[in-house]
Amino acid sequence: MSIKIDTVIIDSDATSRELIRTYLTKIEDINVVGEFEDAVNSCVEINEMHPNLVIVDISQRTQFTLDMIVKLSKNLRNVKIIVLSYSTDSELVIKSLRAGAREYLVKPLIENDFIQSVEKIKDLILGNINDTTKCKVITTFSNKGGIGKTSIATNLAFEIANLTNEKVALVDLNFQMGDVTTFLDLNPSFDTSYVVNNLERIDETFLLSTLEKYKDTSLYVLADPPDLEQAEIITSENITTLINVLRSVFSYVVIDTTSSFDGKTITALDNSDLILLVSILNLPSVRNCQRCFDLFKRLGYQKDKIKLVINRYMENDEIKIEDVEEPNNYFTIINAINKGLPVSDINHQSNIAKSFKELAALLSDNYTYSAQKQAKREQTGFMGLFKKKEKK
Repeated sequence: MSIKIDTVIIDSDATSRELIRTYLTKIEDINVVGEFEDAVNSCVEINEMHPNLVIVDISQRTQFTLDMIVKLSKNLRNVKIIVLSYSTDSELVIKSLRAGAREYLVKPLIENDFIQSVEKIKDLILGNINDTTKCKVITTFSNKGGIGKTSIATNLAFEIANLTNEKVALVDLNFQMGDVTTFLDLNPSFDTSYVVNNLERIDETFLLSTLEKYKDTSLYVLADPPDLEQAEIITSENITTLINVLRSVFSYVVIDTTSSFDGKTITALDNSDLILLVSILNLPSVRNCQRCFDLFKRLGYQKDKIKLVINRYMENDEIKIEDVEEPNNYFTIINAINKGLPVSDINHQSNIAKSFKELAALLSDNYTYSAQKQAKREQTGFMGLFKKKEKK
């Protein structure tokens, strides 16, 4: 006999509840044990039901419902929560995920998006996915230096850690001119060469004590070696082993690389789940991007593995911004770099800070756009620049 996933629906719209029930009938092992029109009177009953899955619309009485999600997450440690809303506001997405939601789906619901999200949650509940060790490795790359690759890696890792509260490793594999520790104003005691030389000792305790924890966040930084001689002894095989070990401890690993296609960089790219190819708006950079795409194709990378990020726009660039998207705040980034702080700590209301938050939400796998809302959001920021490609 199969295990049933006891599910509760909270939605003030009767038509919406009916649509959700219809979609759920298409998923095996889902058992709807309760339906509620709002969150006001449902919390006590849901606690008594001990459901595996709660699907809740937060369009009405948003803050109260978010508070309820926090309580459910604390009281029912094994419950998984899917949030629904008509809003695509990135701040609301972040609040929902921090409250305890595993998925954020934008209304009106798209059937395939909804079913895929529920199936993913069902796998977590049934133990088909190891929720504690499943890890996503994200590498930033550009074959041209000085265009913000390290800024993206650093701020992205910081925002993912803040958003998910899960352990995030930021790894500097730029062995020639690594700047990650400078961007975060850190002076770590250990570096990549030390970890590689102690691979036989590595376990979770070793890693968490060796990597430099950033302030009171769940972000841990692994610095580049202090001199080139130490970097030279690190092999491609060492990098593969290192990434595999990091996967076993961290939920996310963000890697900053060199701007050259050497063997170590290609090893990092090979072992990545996602590559953020960083460029700016001028003809040499665009041409370099095309060369990168050609090489990625020869390396056998799937198209979905590579996402293009346009990082900066300057007024005298050859290509006008109307040809791509709205610009981000370059001067806020420079200020953050000079002070050794994440952009959010400089100005959390700046458009670039909000863009990093949105990008983190997208990469955390907890945010699903409907086709209609996606088109609207693609007008600004990383949401537009970081576009999903259709699977072939």
